[in-house]
Amino acid sequence: MDFLYEKILRPLFFRQSAEAAHDNIIKLLRVFDAFPPLVRLFERHNLRPPHTEPVELFGLRFPNRVGLAAGFDKHAQVWTTFGALGFGHVEIGTFTLHKQDGNPKPRVFRHPEYEAVVNSYGFPNPGAEIVARRLAHAPGKETRRYPLGINIGKSKVTPLEQAADDYLGSFRRLADYADFIVINVSSPNTPGLRELQTRSHLVQLLAALQRANKERAVRRADPAPLPVLLKIAPDLTPAQLDEILEIADATGIAGIVATNTTIERPSGLRGLETAGGLSGRPLLEKSLGVVRYLARAAGGKFPIIGCGGICAVEDAGRFMDEGASLVQIYTGMIFRGPFFAAKIARSLAWHQRKWV
Repeated sequence: MDFLYEKILRPLFFRQSAEAAHDNIIKLLRVFDAFPPLVRLFERHNLRPPHTEPVELFGLRFPNRVGLAAGFDKHAQVWTTFGALGFGHVEIGTFTLHKQDGNPKPRVFRHPEYEAVVNSYGFPNPGAEIVARRLAHAPGKETRRYPLGINIGKSKVTPLEQAADDYLGSFRRLADYADFIVINVSSPNTPGLRELQTRSHLVQLLAALQRANKERAVRRADPAPLPVLLKIAPDLTPAQLDEILEIADATGIAGIVATNTTIERPSGLRGLETAGGLSGRPLLEKSLGVVRYLARAAGGKFPIIGCGGICAVEDAGRFMDEGASLVQIYTGMIFRGPFFAAKIARSLAWHQRKWV
């Protein structure tokens, strides 16, 4: 399968623009999803590595340690197929309260020589209400085989001062369909969004969401509120990371996704000047550094999902060694193929006792 992708499929997709290739892959996955017995067959082979137990985290059971990062399924259309590719959880979105088309095209660029992508998508999505209707007809928590995370962000039209209400609107529409919620305050492609990582904004935002989360649990007689995670940027200083940890502790969030894309450009790499967030191999060391710092500073208090730059099986192991409990991939799959997650999951399962 690796040979087929690297020699035939990847060159075919790479002849298309990055966004056109992405859209065509979504169409292929929708066709695949139309054959449930085939999806189940692939799931049995790829979802749970042999001779392993599920990973228990956030009160959830993950069949393996590898997840799909937010950004791939922007319209909640194909997430049900990813267990068949070996993903032990899927994070969909980012979704906003209001429908938005995102930034003007072209807005995503591949750089194969660096195994990197630069994107300035700007959260294109149909809006939380439409997404909720789609999820209402998808497999529910009782029947799906892996956890579903829903990533929410701020609508571009919403002023920063009203951000909490905007996130609350999305949370209230989507929470019933999620196993966990991820709060995205770190995309570089919505003007001003990263300001929400500062103390004054972040405390207000997370406190409001956690109040709504607890009220929902009481209203539904759920045993516990939903796990709420915070997705942060890789460009924060140690002092800012310390502040994030203090706020996380004060607001009772369940964990941290580290990291989103970077606005910085590594020295010596040419052709990456396009505005937007950089992902892929050049992000690896920066994301690893954030995970390392958070894990040591928090002393294991906050579970961390490591994300950013995983383009080889060994990269995922490095995240685990630095203190991550799970990992997520996206850009690496573009260069390594659709079963890259299954390959990582099998490798991590082989060394699982090391991180228990």
